[in-house]
Amino acid sequence: MKLKNIVAALIALLVSCGSNPEKASEEKKSPETTNLVAEQIVGEGTVLRLDPAFDALVPSSVKIEKMATGFKFTEGPLWFKESGKIWFSDVQDNSTHELDPADGAVNLIMKPAGYDADDAPAGSFIGPNGMTFDKDGNVLIAQHGNRRIARRNKAGVLTTLVDRFEGKRLNSPNDLVYKSDGALYFTDPPYGLIKQDEDPKKQLAFNGIFRLQGGKLVVLHKDMTRPNGLAFSPDERWLYVANSDAARKIWMKFPVQEDGMLGPGRVFADVTAEKADGLPDGLKVDRKGNVWATGPGGVWVFNSDGKHLGTIKPAEVPANVGWADDEGVLWMTARTSVYRIKLK
Repeated sequence: MKLKNIVAALIALLVSCGSNPEKASEEKKSPETTNLVAEQIVGEGTVLRLDPAFDALVPSSVKIEKMATGFKFTEGPLWFKESGKIWFSDVQDNSTHELDPADGAVNLIMKPAGYDADDAPAGSFIGPNGMTFDKDGNVLIAQHGNRRIARRNKAGVLTTLVDRFEGKRLNSPNDLVYKSDGALYFTDPPYGLIKQDEDPKKQLAFNGIFRLQGGKLVVLHKDMTRPNGLAFSPDERWLYVANSDAARKIWMKFPVQEDGMLGPGRVFADVTAEKADGLPDGLKVDRKGNVWATGPGGVWVFNSDGKHLGTIKPAEVPANVGWADDEGVLWMTARTSVYRIKLK
């Protein structure tokens, strides 16, 4: 009996010291697994890593940098490859600025830049928003208050590219992107109208997604409440569109047909339940098909199947993003500031 008691005691001792299931489980966890769900402080913000694929895009040594501040509501970053400079909009200040990353200098390019009148209440979203280049290097600007897409040539002269659909004024063009066939796709929510959908100046009964090609403007989709940022997949078979509606915070994915029209869309990602500040807004797609989309709390990174890989969270909630250095840098316009993050 004594021998049996001694053996039992030894077994109990071994179990308590070396065979604790919880302790064994902890020891088996790799550092990578432990860190995947950790929010990492990286300069002027944090990064949330949810999937190993995120590490191939955003290095562990990454740092979010605040490059300029003191604005009202920044938007529409546009990189000039020749100079390395960035243009961005200030929607509430009705101005466009140029930032030189080399020394941090900021110069005013245009004011007024999105609305030529002075009858809007302070803080209205009547200024410029998204920008892109046309094939000749002119800058196209989505102007909220002027309710048009304007073309700014290299001499600084502005002309109207489009401002009406079937004789009716557009709402307030928001963001725009070219397809390789020369067609311009853009969204037209009512943010530039003081009372938005209830504004007496609103002439269209919908907030649409449009295509302009060969001087002909066609509506592609009418059923999104607040269509906003948009971007093509690398093969241009899909068009992603953000819906900036607090009641339905989603990104849609539309098949692009051979004639350039859009087929029936599906919800790509839904973050309506998220409580963090911010809505689906501007977005970009990288060469591998990953979607970088501003949304609640930061820039959400998804793979092409809609899997959430991670989130980049600058100190202020971003409204738009833009590539630079051939996707080596992501610029983020976020409330009063402009940020950047260097990628792989």
